[in-house]
Amino acid sequence: MCNSRALVVAAVLVLQSVVALVSAQGSGTTSPWQTLSVLPPSWVPFPRIPVCLLRKLRKTLIGVTIGAPPLTIARGGFSGLFPDSSYAAYSFALMTSVPDVVLWCDVQLTKDSVGICFPDIKLENSSDISDVFKNRDKEYVVNGVPTSGWFSVDFTSSELANVFITQGIYSRSNKFDGNLFQILTPETVAKELKPPGLWLNIQHDAFFAQHKLSMRNYVLNITRRVVVSYISSPEVNFLNGIKSRFNSNTTKLIFRFLGQDEIEPSTNQTYGSLLKNLTSIKTFASGILVPKYYIWPQDVKGYLQSPSSIVSDAHKQGLEVFASGFVNDFPLSYNYSYDPVAEYLNYIDNGVFSVDGVLSDFPITPSAATDCFANLGNNATDRGTLPPFSRFVELESFNALVISKFGASGDFPGCTDKAYTKAIEDGVNVLDCPVQMSKDGIPFCFSYINLIDSTDAAQSPFSDRTTRIPKIKSGNGIFTFSLTWSEIQDLTPVIESPFSAYTLYRNPNNIHAGKFITLSDFLDLTKNTKSLSGILIGIEFASYLAEEQSLSVTDAVLNALSKAGFDNLTTPKVMIQSSNSSVLLKFKEKSHYELVYKIDENIRSIDDVSMEDIKGFAHSVVVSKATVFPDTQLFLKGSTDVVKQLQSNKLPVYVELFSNEFTSQAWDFFSDATVEVNSYVTGANVNGVITGFPKTSARYKKNRCLLGNNTPSYMSAVAPGSLMELITPQYLPPAAAPNPILTVNDVSEPPLPSVAPASPPARTNSSSAAGPSQPNAQPKIATCYLLSNLAMLLAALVLF
Repeated sequence: MCNSRALVVAAVLVLQSVVALVSAQGSGTTSPWQTLSVLPPSWVPFPRIPVCLLRKLRKTLIGVTIGAPPLTIARGGFSGLFPDSSYAAYSFALMTSVPDVVLWCDVQLTKDSVGICFPDIKLENSSDISDVFKNRDKEYVVNGVPTSGWFSVDFTSSELANVFITQGIYSRSNKFDGNLFQILTPETVAKELKPPGLWLNIQHDAFFAQHKLSMRNYVLNITRRVVVSYISSPEVNFLNGIKSRFNSNTTKLIFRFLGQDEIEPSTNQTYGSLLKNLTSIKTFASGILVPKYYIWPQDVKGYLQSPSSIVSDAHKQGLEVFASGFVNDFPLSYNYSYDPVAEYLNYIDNGVFSVDGVLSDFPITPSAATDCFANLGNNATDRGTLPPFSRFVELESFNALVISKFGASGDFPGCTDKAYTKAIEDGVNVLDCPVQMSKDGIPFCFSYINLIDSTDAAQSPFSDRTTRIPKIKSGNGIFTFSLTWSEIQDLTPVIESPFSAYTLYRNPNNIHAGKFITLSDFLDLTKNTKSLSGILIGIEFASYLAEEQSLSVTDAVLNALSKAGFDNLTTPKVMIQSSNSSVLLKFKEKSHYELVYKIDENIRSIDDVSMEDIKGFAHSVVVSKATVFPDTQLFLKGSTDVVKQLQSNKLPVYVELFSNEFTSQAWDFFSDATVEVNSYVTGANVNGVITGFPKTSARYKKNRCLLGNNTPSYMSAVAPGSLMELITPQYLPPAAAPNPILTVNDVSEPPLPSVAPASPPARTNSSSAAGPSQPNAQPKIATCYLLSNLAMLLAALVLF
C-alpha cells in the first residue's frame, strides 16, 4: 500500500530525479545516460520507489528513454582489499556491488593448458610460489623484453594447487595472506560464484603461443561450458582469430589499449596510432577498453586537461568505451579533492559523454557513484530539508549536519576567505571559525594559535618572534598574540597537507590562495548566507590568554556576536565550541547559544558523574572518530556506546575529523570517504560530521540510495570489527589497550581567570621541549577459513 503522505513526498523526489536526469542531458536527447547501449522500456529506473507510485507516474515517464547505466567491472574482484582474483575478492565484489556487476579475470595458461585467474603473467608478486618452488624461476622474452620470474607455463595445474594467492600491491594490507586462498579457474568463478557477468582478459596470447599453448582454443572451449560476457585483449591478431566464433549478443570482444607509446605486437603499431583508426577496430571488436587518462588527460602537475573526443568518436562508430585504471588508494587528480566518487562521476555524468563501464579495484565505489549519485543535477535536493515520511527510512542520515573544519581546508588554506566561500558553495551546513587573538586584541579566524602551522611566519620578517610556551605546545612557535592584526595580514597563508608523508598533497595550485579574515568579517559573511543553518565558533586557550596575555577571547567573541546582531537572530544558529568547560559556562551565563563540548581524547565510555557534569554546561558534544569506532593498525575493533550514551542524555554528537585522503581511513572503509561518512551517519547515528572536504559529505546527503526500505549493500554501513574476523591469528594486529573512560577529573575545570597584565614570555631557540599540555592549558587527570565460513564472514561486513 502507498501511504498518501509518502506518495506526495516520493512523487516530488521521483519527479525531481526524472527532470534532473532528462534536463541534465540537454534538449537534444531524453536519455539520462549517454552510454551507447539502451535498456528495454520495461526497465524500472527507480527500484526503491513503491510500485503504486510508479504506476501513478506512468504518464510522466512516457517518452523517457532510459540509457543503460555504465557497467561496474570488478578487476580481480574486490582487489583493493583482498588479494587479487581470490575467492574473498570475488565474493565480496558480488556482495557490495550493483546487481549487474561483472567479474574480471586475467587469464593465464598452465603447462597443461588449464586457464587460471591471476593478475600477472609472473606469479611471484601475488602468490607464495617463490617459497613453494624455490629454484624454478626462468627468464623469457615477453613482448620483446627479457623478463625473469615464475611463469604459469612452467607449472601444471596440480602443482599450482599448492600455491596460495597473496596481496601483490605492497601499499595494501597483507593481513589476509594467511587465509590460504587457492588459485581459481574461470570455470570455478563462473560455476561457484555465478556472477551476473564474467570478463576474461587475454593479455599475452603471443607469449603463450611461443610455448605451444593456444589461448584461442582455451576461450573457445570454456565458452561452451560457461557464459562469458566479455573477452578483451590488447592483441589484434587474437581478436581477429576468434571474432567469427562469437555472437556479440552473447559475448562481446573488446580491444584493450595499453600505453599510447607501447607497441601492439601483431601490427607493430603503437596503440596511439591504432586509436586513430577506430573504423578498423570495429571490424573485429564491439568496444574498446582504454586507460582513464586517454579520456581525461592530466598535466604534469596532476590537474585535469580538457577531455579527449575518444568516447564520442567511438560511440559514433558503434563501439562501446570502457575505462580502466580506477583505484581508490592512489593519488587522484587534484581536481577530485581525493574523492574517488567524484572521479567516477566525471566519467559517467559530466553532461557531455559517459563511458559504458569502468574497471575498478574497488567496485563498491562505482556502484554507489552510478546508482546513488549520478544524474542528481546541480539543484538536487538536500534530503534533510524534506519532512519524514512513511515507508521510507528515517531521515537521520539526511539531517546529520555537515560542519566544516577551517572551511573547505582540503582545497584552500584553512580559515581564509577562499576556504569559507568554497565551503558555502559545496553545501556546508555549519561554517566554523576557530577564534584566535592578535597582539592588539583583534579576534580573527585561524586554524591554530601557532602561526607556523599554516602560514609562512617561520620564513617571514617575524621569524625572530619565535617563543617557547610549554603551556601551549612542546617546542617553539610564533603565536598569534605575538603579532598585531596588521602584521598577521602581511603573512602568506599556506594550505596544510596533513598526509604529505604519504606524498598526498592538497591542491598545490592554491597553496597560498586567500586571505585571513576577522571574526567580524566572518559574521558579516555568514549572517547573509541563507544556505547556512549554523556557525561554529571555536575557543581554546582562554585561560592562558587571560592570565598571561591580558586578552579575553570570550568577551571578544560575545561583543562581536552582539555587534553583528546575532543576539536577535535564530538563523543561522550560533554554536560555541570549546574543550574547556569554564569557557562554556561563561557563555551559558551570558547567551542563548548552543554550547558544544569538545572531548579532546579518545574514550570508550563516560561515567555517570561526568555525564551529569557535561549536561550542566553543554548542549552537544564533539568526539573523535576513534571514540566511536576504535581501531588498531587501521582495522576497526568494534564500536563503543559513547554516541548512545550522549544521545540518551539529549546531547547530539558531532564527530571529527573526516578527510578524503585514503590514508586517513580505516581499511574497513575501502579507501572511500563516502563509505566512511555513511558508516558513521547510518551505522553510529551521529548527528554531524566535521570535515575539511564538505562537498563530499554534502553530496552524501543528496544520494538516492537511502530513500527506500531496501538500502543497497554499497550504501550500507560497515560492520565495525567484522573485517578483523577474516584475519587469521598469526596475521592479527597486536592488541591495543582500550581507550580510557572519561571521568569528572577530565571534565571539571577551574573558573576562567580574570584578565591580568601579562609578563612577556622569554624567547629561546632551545631545542628542548616540555611535554604538551591539554589544549585548554588546564591540567587533567587523566587458519585458513573454509569457503562457507568465509562467505558468512564476508556477508557480515555489509549487514551492519
